[in-house]
Amino acid sequence: MGTTPQQPFDVRADDPPLNTVTHMRYFTSDLHLGHENIIEYTSRPFNSVTHMHEGIVANWNSVVTPDDEVYILGDAALGDISRTLTLFSRLNGLHFLVPGNHDKIWSGRGAYHRDLYEQAGITLLPETHQITLGSSTVLLCHFPYHGDTKDFERFPEFRPQDTGLWLLHGHVHTKFRQRSRQINVGIDAWGGFPVAEDTLLDIIEIGPADRAVIPWTKP
Repeated sequence: MGTTPQQPFDVRADDPPLNTVTHMRYFTSDLHLGHENIIEYTSRPFNSVTHMHEGIVANWNSVVTPDDEVYILGDAALGDISRTLTLFSRLNGLHFLVPGNHDKIWSGRGAYHRDLYEQAGITLLPETHQITLGSSTVLLCHFPYHGDTKDFERFPEFRPQDTGLWLLHGHVHTKFRQRSRQINVGIDAWGGFPVAEDTLLDIIEIGPADRAVIPWTKP
């Protein structure tokens, strides 16, 4: 268990208070390791894929310790994943992946290359997974109930059914950070950092709301 330093992003007036307690679980999504076009698409402050990789590793390891758990809600690595997945050896924590549409383990792509993910030390979870945060039952999925980066909602058959539970997800990048009971834990929505469990618990306690993304913090 590690102690989380002061949150490495600007807190806005509608955000929960900063946390000073220890954390064991973090959540993130849409790392897009190996994907050069994502730099321009989501306004990441890097000039190359290598530069982006170094920034993600620096930000990640500044808050996550080797003993923490990190849940990655899809789109971990693209391109030649035999190379890009090796970057996880540099990222602190125990890694769990809920597959997204760009992951080569995703069922919509045929769910192949499982061995490469396992060799990278990544534990694979179902594409919709249920966990407990505090006293709340929440869903983990790459896709939100509603919302997309496009003008229409893609992959409707892979989206979770909204039965009233809070949902942690990715996929929408910079569209929003929170929309009602949907919390986008994507790295592009949280300044380039994984999100601590206690931060999410504070948001859930406050209740449904709309929150804009936090711009990337350049390492």
